Amino acid sequence: MATLSDIGVSAAFNVISALIFLIAFALLRIQPFNDRVYFPKWYLKGLRTSPTQSGAYVAKFVNLNFKSYLKFLNWMPDALKMPESELIEHAGLDSAVYLRIYLVGLKIFIPITFLAWAVLIPVNFTNGTLASLSKVTYSNIDLLSISNVPDASPRFFAHIVMAYAFTFWTCYVLQKEYEKVATMRLQFMASERRRPDQFTVLVRNVPPDPDETINELVEHFFLVNHPYNYLLHQVVRNANKLAKLVEEKEKKQNWLDYYQIKYSRNPAKKPTTKTKCLGLCGEKVDAIDYYTSEIERLSKEIAEEQAVVKSDSSSIMPAAFVSFKTRWGAAVCAQTQQTRNPTLWLTEWAPEPRDVYWQNLAIPYVQLTIRKLLTAVAFFFLTFFFMIPIAFVQSLATIDGIEKAAPFLKPVIEMKFLKSFITGILSGLFLKLFLIFLPSILMLMSKFEGLTSISSLERRSASKYYLFNFVNVFLGSIIAGSAFDQLNSFLHQSANEIPRTIGVAVPMKATFFITYIMLDGWAGVAGEILRLKPLIIYHLKNTFLVKTEKDREEAMDAGSIGFNTGEPQIQFYILLGLVYAVVTPVLLPFILVFFGFSFLVFRHQIINVYNQEYESAAAFWPDVHGRIIVALVVSQVLLIGLLSTKHAASSTPFLIALPVLTIWFHRFCKGRFEPAFIRYPLQEAMMKDTLERARDPKFNPKAFLQNAYVHPVFKGDEDEDGEEDSEVDENMEPNESKLVPTKRQSRRNTPAPSKMSGDSSPASPIP
Repeated sequence: MATLSDIGVSAAFNVISALIFLIAFALLRIQPFNDRVYFPKWYLKGLRTSPTQSGAYVAKFVNLNFKSYLKFLNWMPDALKMPESELIEHAGLDSAVYLRIYLVGLKIFIPITFLAWAVLIPVNFTNGTLASLSKVTYSNIDLLSISNVPDASPRFFAHIVMAYAFTFWTCYVLQKEYEKVATMRLQFMASERRRPDQFTVLVRNVPPDPDETINELVEHFFLVNHPYNYLLHQVVRNANKLAKLVEEKEKKQNWLDYYQIKYSRNPAKKPTTKTKCLGLCGEKVDAIDYYTSEIERLSKEIAEEQAVVKSDSSSIMPAAFVSFKTRWGAAVCAQTQQTRNPTLWLTEWAPEPRDVYWQNLAIPYVQLTIRKLLTAVAFFFLTFFFMIPIAFVQSLATIDGIEKAAPFLKPVIEMKFLKSFITGILSGLFLKLFLIFLPSILMLMSKFEGLTSISSLERRSASKYYLFNFVNVFLGSIIAGSAFDQLNSFLHQSANEIPRTIGVAVPMKATFFITYIMLDGWAGVAGEILRLKPLIIYHLKNTFLVKTEKDREEAMDAGSIGFNTGEPQIQFYILLGLVYAVVTPVLLPFILVFFGFSFLVFRHQIINVYNQEYESAAAFWPDVHGRIIVALVVSQVLLIGLLSTKHAASSTPFLIALPVLTIWFHRFCKGRFEPAFIRYPLQEAMMKDTLERARDPKFNPKAFLQNAYVHPVFKGDEDEDGEEDSEVDENMEPNESKLVPTKRQSRRNTPAPSKMSGDSSPASPIP
């Protein structure tokens, strides 16, 4: 169990590591040859030019302005100068609202920390319960926790009052933030520039028809049911094989560029490569000739596959992007049931084009339920079986574990400093290393589920990550860890004393979480701003692959906020703060440092580095709010369980109302604010359309939307057939109701001429 000196060693190690990262970043960022690594967002916006393009040769690589070295910490105040409104314009609403999660943490925990330290720390410390229990191990920090309060003590009323105060304050902050973010979202959507997704709906599970193709069926359906608003559509084609060929060709092209540059620098020696296993084995051949022939082969395969995808009707999936003349028309379609059968013609708002995850659009809708079930089963086994290696490795990362596994190291690890290092750092470090590959695994699971947008993939992955952290890192460390620490006590006491021992031992795991917060939340965040991996990759690409300015721009790795990993981390610290606010308040200052430092670092990164892949207008906020509510309820339930082991029967019933009130509050917020995140008010849509008609009467929605949702592998291709498939007669008067023949024999006729249905099959009039 970590002592106060162990916490001190861990704090010193992590603070020094963070300072080293920050100083290295401050010095590297002002060097001209690193400018594209630390300011890529400004280059992508075209607002910054490279300092290496002019000046003396040495000045292109090293900053010779020594005054700038005296101001190397200016990035901190600069990160706070940009107003939020300007930040939204610069980086988007998603990035601005993501930063507000850190602000929520600060707003919640600053008052809670002052109140807990002013009230609960004295209440806990002025007792001698732990000192009187000879069979329980504890540290100095545990003297400041609720474990030090004697059983059935009236002092527990102080903890109950504080639990109510913390709950009411947290709910107040959440309600104000939910209201603020909902308002920001509506204002952003009202003032936002024109985007294709504002006019477009994704239609899935289009039923098969023996008389018409998917293309014809979609056009006919929307001309009948949305006669005055339907504009055009783009059917979804299964181009996954084609996309893989294009991706493979790009990789081969990169290798060809590399070898051509290498040959141009040393014409006396022609580069060679091997044909198998990434060039590690196989026949040795001329590299330039090999990759040139490979690219020619792939170009032919791509052309053949394109022809197949465009001509083969089986490549057309029962889904389509349907665009409307107005936002109001799209809102009506996206938010209503299209037929009496609720499983057919399913409509939802289309993601913006850069947010579409094209691979999953080719998944048949009927498979989605099965995929979700399989993913849930796989995630269940991953979550609960992952606890075994984590518990095993963490047991080895303790003094007793190392002594059992390697007895010959006992004299070494009993050294005071090394013992503090193992106790205060090693277990948290091992846990962090074990979780490195988890986000990638969870993202693969989310992709397998069949979600159709990158934003929804990240939100689903974040939900899985949070649940995984809750079960393995939180519950696993508290329940299993505390039980293992007190195993000796369990074996030497009567059975009726075990619940009491557990109640005393649970808060003692706070020392582990303090060390974990410092490692992951302090040093880890400082490592994020250093961007060591993008720095190395950029210079490798710049040395071996870059030929033109365009190549240099492509070598930049701006990255993004990484909602699927960043948000669960924030939520985990909010969970720790709410759980330990009443139990062990000494943990709260460490959490405050995390939120304040992270807000500063990520605000800088969002302003200067990250280039967000999509804009969802803060659609993730209901998930953020819901997870904080879950953390609040968990903290209340655990406090009830803890007090029940402390013989506080007279005070415990007062806590039962807290989870009920919290859940009621969540339902109130869900009904009051969540609709702004899942539906678009028709009033707002009509206002936006009316203003646009007044400001830009010549706007042509068809030209704007014609190729917005064409698969990326077809971008730049002239697909005249596809254009004809999407056309409607724009000369038709709004109230004109012309009977047009279709291939369908027994359904309503379209009220406008359809290019999909010829004159060969007359239709019966509507009775």
